[in-house]
Formats: sequence, structure tokens, C-alpha cells
Amino acid sequence: MNTDCIFCKIVAKEIPTKLEYEDDFCVSFHDIRPRAKVHLLVIPKKHIATLNDMEDGDEKIAGRMMLIAKKVAQKNNMQSYRLALSVGKEAGQEVFHLHMHVMSPT
Repeated sequence: MNTDCIFCKIVAKEIPTKLEYEDDFCVSFHDIRPRAKVHLLVIPKKHIATLNDMEDGDEKIAGRMMLIAKKVAQKNNMQSYRLALSVGKEAGQEVFHLHMHVMSPT
């Protein structure tokens, strides 16, 4: 856990959020600045700053994130949805804890 990371604080339940899903590896919750009617985030519980910081063995986390994205999309009645993952400040990453956006088309 990174004590300065807002997403680590959400994982530790220090900051309340509207959770959609949680298991031993990841959590999903509603984005506080939605860019679509439904806009969820999927994050690993392990602090990984960016995709570039993933290590051997972390592929299980990445696969889990994809499955959770599918589950929360289905839970929110999204037949179609967009997944987005930014890597680095120049690409638009604002929170440096790996996260995937799950957004409805509208």
C-alpha cells in the first residue's frame, strides 16, 4: 500500500466510495467524475503505479481486472461498453495506481 495514493486509501476503506465489486485481488467503484452515464473503475488491491510497473506474476491481476470489467458491465446492464487504461501523465493518467475505466457508450 502506498499511503499517499487515493486508490490505496479506497482499498483500505479509509475513503468511502460506492463499491460495485470486491474480491481478494481487485475492487470496482464508481468514478467521482463520470464521463459517461455509467463510469466505473477497476483497480488492483496491490499498488502498481502504471502498466509499465507491472512485474512477472502480475498478469493474473491484469486478467482478473478484465473479468471484473465484464462482470460490472453486465451488472449495470451494459451490452456494449468501452474500456480505457492510460499509462503515464502524458497519456492522461491522473492517479498513479493502475486502473481501468469501464464506460457505457452514452
